[in-house]
Amino acid sequence: MHNYPITDSTLAGKIILVTGAGDGIGREAALTYAGAGATVILLGRTVSKLEAVYDEIIAAGNPEPAIVPLDLKGATKTHYQGLNATIVDQFGKLDGLLHNAGLLGVLSPFEHIDHDSWNDVIQVNVTAQFMMTQALLPALKKSASASIVFTSSGVGRKGRAFWGPYAVSKFATEGLAQVMADEYEGSSIRVNVINPGATRTSMRGRAYPGEDAQKLKTPADHMPLYVYLMSDDSRAVNGESVDAQ
Repeated sequence: MHNYPITDSTLAGKIILVTGAGDGIGREAALTYAGAGATVILLGRTVSKLEAVYDEIIAAGNPEPAIVPLDLKGATKTHYQGLNATIVDQFGKLDGLLHNAGLLGVLSPFEHIDHDSWNDVIQVNVTAQFMMTQALLPALKKSASASIVFTSSGVGRKGRAFWGPYAVSKFATEGLAQVMADEYEGSSIRVNVINPGATRTSMRGRAYPGEDAQKLKTPADHMPLYVYLMSDDSRAVNGESVDAQ
């Protein structure tokens, strides 16, 4: 799956929503999915970044994407229900949902964790993903083969000092995915998790400011796995937590 071949028709006809699509892994996934034939729904909080991805997709001659500006920190149930209604109305279904958006928060000793920072990280990384997934189930159920992919981290499998809220949020992400995968086993919906590992992104740069980013894998290096889990070739894969490297 890490060397999965990608063509311009691998994801043809699929409708895939990518959160955090304006930057980093989300941006690369959106561009790659579009290049593989999918119609991509670009969701993020910074309109200018989403527009830049939109323009790049159009310039490459790929299917026209849609833009959904949304700040997961303040989004409500109504926002997510409206998103589902729009997707069903405009596209008829949702074949893929990549939960890529995430908030690092502040790395600090446990005794100094700020309550507001804790709440923000849990809201964006866990609660918003739960609310969005639940609201989008009607659209996902209209697909003959729907894939939900969550994003985890090494600190979501073994806790690490000073990574408090972020690590806890990723443990919760792993748990949420496991619950859903077990509940929807045998249905048209499959649920998996990707742990990208050390990747050259702005979030990684904030967490490790002294690191030589040029030595890290790029988001593009991970795309065969990201495409595989959205493709029909992964229909039998469910409940897996996969390391990208």
